[in-house]
Amino acid sequence: MSTTPEDPATDDPAADPASDAAQDLPEDVAALSYEAARDQLVEVVRRLESGQGGLEESIALWERGEMLARRCQQWLDGARQKLDEAVQARR
Repeated sequence: MSTTPEDPATDDPAADPASDAAQDLPEDVAALSYEAARDQLVEVVRRLESGQGGLEESIALWERGEMLARRCQQWLDGARQKLDEAVQARR
């Protein structure tokens, strides 16, 4: 069975709820594909840069952005690991 980055449950070890990496993220963030997390992060940054929200809203956006950035990094780390494994298998 072929998996894609859009299928975090089968392609990303961090998507496993028992995984240490996924435990520190809310379920809705842990379930996001790389592209969805990146797109939401871009929107968070845009809203923060607009400066139109109050302090509480800005803090909440910042925290959400941190979680989204962590999710993106999980995807990138997983991709790097798979690439490293593929390179090692060819040797």
